[in-house]
Amino acid sequence: MRLFTIGFTQKAAEEFFEALKSAGVKRVVDIRLNNTSQLAGFTKKNDLKYFLKVIGNIDYIHLAELAPTKALVDGFKKEKGSWERYKEGYLSLLLERKIDKAFFMRMLKSDDCLLCSEATADQCHRRLVAEYFQDKCGNVEIIHLT
Repeated sequence: MRLFTIGFTQKAAEEFFEALKSAGVKRVVDIRLNNTSQLAGFTKKNDLKYFLKVIGNIDYIHLAELAPTKALVDGFKKEKGSWERYKEGYLSLLLERKIDKAFFMRMLKSDDCLLCSEATADQCHRRLVAEYFQDKCGNVEIIHLT
């Protein structure tokens, strides 16, 4: 099973949509806490769903269960908290929300792409979700689109 990840920050719309299309993404799985903010630009929930379908015949779903809490995000970004503390808190949140193998098998499919805002996956919850999924389900190839 292939699972892609992508962030939209520091990407033009053309670069973003072409990366998804050329990779063969079938569905974007939005795992952002806030997907309707003006800061989301061309990736605001309803606009993104439309653009994905028209530009690349790509489906869209929002899985709020995989989004971090506002407190976690604020602790890491606004309060300049450590990545390790954020990671620990986020993985605990996934356990608390009962995100297990059954959840993943029911909700994710091959060629899905996890979406968040971070430009790279190195300090982003989309990487943590992908690795958590890989750990729970095995046989998952993670591909970070840049």
